[in-house]
Amino acid sequence: MQIEVVKSKIHRVKVTGADLNYIGSITIDEDLMDAANIIQGEKVQIVNNNNGERLETYAIPGPRGSGELTLNGAAARKVAVGDVLILICYARMDIEEAKKFNPALVFPNEENNLLD
Repeated sequence: MQIEVVKSKIHRVKVTGADLNYIGSITIDEDLMDAANIIQGEKVQIVNNNNGERLETYAIPGPRGSGELTLNGAAARKVAVGDVLILICYARMDIEEAKKFNPALVFPNEENNLLD
């Protein structure tokens, strides 16, 4: 049997941009992606602490050290600049592997989205 477990989480990061005219995705500072073990194109669940919205899209890297977190395309309608989000990625694995697995949990600086 396989189960789905949290693989990666970026906790409490602020939206820095919302670009309705982009083709889709979420742009994430590549330093945050690396710290959370998120790769380009990976599915990301987005939880908006400000308005309760939940949505899924895919990750694309933003400039390193920028703190960028931009929702693109239709997802831009679900956030406002300054909203606080939680980003979660999941993985499927055997239950015995899941019992031993440790997810990558990242807690960036809430003011600038950077890793301290």
